[in-house]
Amino acid sequence: MRRTSGLVLLALAVFFAALSPLLRWYAFPRLAKVPPHQYQDMVLEAEDATLLDYGTMKARKVPKVTIVQTLKGNVEASERIERTAGRDVVVWDTLSYVQGPDGRMVSRIPERYIFDAHTQEPVHVTGEMVDGDPVRREGIEFKWPFLTEKRNYEYFDAQTRTSAPIHYRGTRTFRGLDVYYFEQTVPWTQVKFPRTMPVEGITPESVAATGTTRWYTTVRRFWVEPVTGAPVYGEEIHQEELRGGTLLGDRDRVTAFAGHVKMREDYIEHTVDLVRSQRMLVLLLVSYLPWSFLTLGVLLFVLALWLEARGRRPSRAAPDTAVTTEPVGG
Repeated sequence: MRRTSGLVLLALAVFFAALSPLLRWYAFPRLAKVPPHQYQDMVLEAEDATLLDYGTMKARKVPKVTIVQTLKGNVEASERIERTAGRDVVVWDTLSYVQGPDGRMVSRIPERYIFDAHTQEPVHVTGEMVDGDPVRREGIEFKWPFLTEKRNYEYFDAQTRTSAPIHYRGTRTFRGLDVYYFEQTVPWTQVKFPRTMPVEGITPESVAATGTTRWYTTVRRFWVEPVTGAPVYGEEIHQEELRGGTLLGDRDRVTAFAGHVKMREDYIEHTVDLVRSQRMLVLLLVSYLPWSFLTLGVLLFVLALWLEARGRRPSRAAPDTAVTTEPVGG
């Protein structure tokens, strides 16, 4: 009976010991993925910002500029790409919509971002674009990889259509979460005018014909939860200028937009709560369950050896209890 129990325990020990690396190295890459149907929106605000009045072509102070970013997973497009890509692919159709204090549009920039569902590496296929222009992204955008490392990453900038390093600047605590802080500075760079201009009848081509150009710089900051790779907070110190050309008259340059863009408080709270729940699911796959199964396997193995050793222990010889009785009286 002990021998049978030992064999059963040994089999369970092997099972749990083998399951531990399978969860970490086989199940984790297949289960920890960005869902293809994901939808989310984010509101950012720049208070006491500077904004160009296109009626007078003069910069003015405004109480607030609002940026609404929406992200929608395109399931049909992702399934079509997966048939030839041979891996799980996510297609995000995003829109960055900027409006002034009066609610009028300042700019709208659509994007299509195509990437690997687990690694977040870009997948280069037809349809990858920014504001209608085909692009070839290098590095990441919007989200860091699962199990983010303490190092620099290449980050894609939609305005310049180029990638540059975003630098790891240390570990910090944000709303009770340990996060990695990243920062990227984009120097003054000439960029395209948006296809959709804020004034009816004005097009990028008509502005370009005046000789006026658009320039941009920003300091981009992210606080990233490393287990999920999700930014829990982000902000930018953003500046845009129009330079030269007859559109500005005798002026050399004019500020088109300047402001410190920050996530709105209610969206920060929602994002932190969402990341907390997702973080636990990822940790179950990469840490909690693998280590628990490995520990259980070792304990079962030790118990099986103990039962086997006890079963092989020789039993003690029974003492001689026989009594010889002499007959009375000879």
